[in-house]
Amino acid sequence: MSFEYCSDCKKPTEVVFDHAAGDTVCSECGLVLEAHSIDETSEWRTFANESNDNDPVRVGGPTNPLLTDSGLFTVISKPNGTQSDFLSSSLGRMQNRGSNSDRALISAFGKISNMADRLGLVTTIKDRANEIYKKLEDTKSIKGRNQDAILAAALYIACRQEGKPRTVKEICTIATGLTKKEVGRAKEFIVKQLKVEMGPSMEMGTIHADDLVGRYCSHLGLNYDTIKAVKEAVKRSSDLDIRRSPVSVAAAVIYMITQLSEDKKPMKDISLVTGAAEGTIRNAYKDLHPYAQRLIATEFAKEDDLRNLPTP
Repeated sequence: MSFEYCSDCKKPTEVVFDHAAGDTVCSECGLVLEAHSIDETSEWRTFANESNDNDPVRVGGPTNPLLTDSGLFTVISKPNGTQSDFLSSSLGRMQNRGSNSDRALISAFGKISNMADRLGLVTTIKDRANEIYKKLEDTKSIKGRNQDAILAAALYIACRQEGKPRTVKEICTIATGLTKKEVGRAKEFIVKQLKVEMGPSMEMGTIHADDLVGRYCSHLGLNYDTIKAVKEAVKRSSDLDIRRSPVSVAAAVIYMITQLSEDKKPMKDISLVTGAAEGTIRNAYKDLHPYAQRLIATEFAKEDDLRNLPTP
């Protein structure tokens, strides 16, 4: 049982779900809170050991327009009474031969999905990365190249195009055994191969510090006021001539703002979250420090408070 708000009882109460009628009923007053609900659970429960591997499910997975025939196919079941040599028969060999065409694509899509899940990315980014890889495979130009680097680069490009950029270093942390150089080369290769075919849709735009700070602040566990001050400072920093990478600027601003808050974050913690070296953060902070009064909103810190900032 679970709890839902009952309009008659005027409070959250335990509810009972009637699977036969599809009704959600309050256990205290009997009021039907929801009627004719759709049961989204599976149609069958499969006990493979008790059914001789005869799966009663009558539907397959969702369609995928990137696969041949949208991923729909027919499985020829073993006739009753046949022995285990079915797959060695001509009919079994024909079924295996027909199911091999998309095996490499399905495997590649699975790897992209695993990497995206480890980064906490949404489905639209996964789909975009799959589309990029499929178009690249259709060009027949990836033979002999490092497939893991190609898949990681496709995910990197998809993140940029969907407005949720990740740094190459972040991609490398979930792509085992790959270096930033390998992913960077693969990214340039993909852009070169698909720029003519996909045109403007291959544009990735520029990564800005404000694209990154939200995620960094969340990982550091900063409160709302501090996050708001960080985002405002990063926005203002775009008007300055600070020739540092977006990651460095984001890390330096976070360090600056947190030093003025009750929850001060050491440079070591910020370095672990952002992936920027402590020396890099220190140099970026040194460039930003003279502009502290312009960067930090007066609602967050007064001019006298800025004197408490660490000297670079």
